[in-house]
Formats: sequence, C-alpha cells, structure tokens
Amino acid sequence: QMQLVESGGGLVQPGGSLRLSCAASGRTFSSYSMAWFRQAPGKEREFVAAISRSGGASRYVESMKGRFTMSRDNAKNTVYLQMNNLKPEDTAVYYCAARDSGWGFVELKEYTYWGHGTQVTVSS
Repeated sequence: QMQLVESGGGLVQPGGSLRLSCAASGRTFSSYSMAWFRQAPGKEREFVAAISRSGGASRYVESMKGRFTMSRDNAKNTVYLQMNNLKPEDTAVYYCAARDSGWGFVELKEYTYWGHGTQVTVSS
C-alpha cells in the first residue's frame, strides 16, 4: 500500500498563489508516476496535471498551462503543485494520485492510490 497525504490548501484571493504538497509513504516513490486531480462542488473529479517517475516530463490540462506547475522531489518522496494566478473557478478539493506504470494518464481509473485531498478556495 502507498499512503498519500496532501497539504498546502487554503483560502486565497483571486490572482494569488498556493503550493500544494503530496507526501508519499509505504512504497518506493520513484517507481510511481504521479498526478493531481481536482473536484469542484457538484462536479466530477477532473485531471489537472501529471508527472513522470523521474520528473523529467509533465503534462497539464490546457487551461492550466502557464499557471500551474507540477514537480517532484524523489529524495523527499513528495510531489508538488505550484498554482499561480488563481481564479475562483480553481476552487476545489485537490487530490494526488499514483500509478506504477506509464505516466500522463488523465482518467481516474488509471490510478491505484489516492490521497484524501486538500481544499483550495479562491475568493475575495
């Protein structure tokens, strides 16, 4: 089993920034590709970004390119999501997820392990 714990969420004003973290334990972190998803109230969970096992490649939802940056530190067993220029529509619970083969998948069913999420609220 792999345990994933997200942190870093909170209340931020439009145009502000947050950095989310996801700490992993229980498995060899560098053997897993990672992703961030989010779920807004009343909506389905959606893909945000993914990163390869080495961190050398990443992909994003088109609407988040240039605002969100995903990275990882395999020495710290942690993956990050830097979010800049936040908008009210970014309000959601953000989840990290892991899978042990391939990377960059956008569907929830492709991921084996999930964290419990961290709330991000963008409001003035």
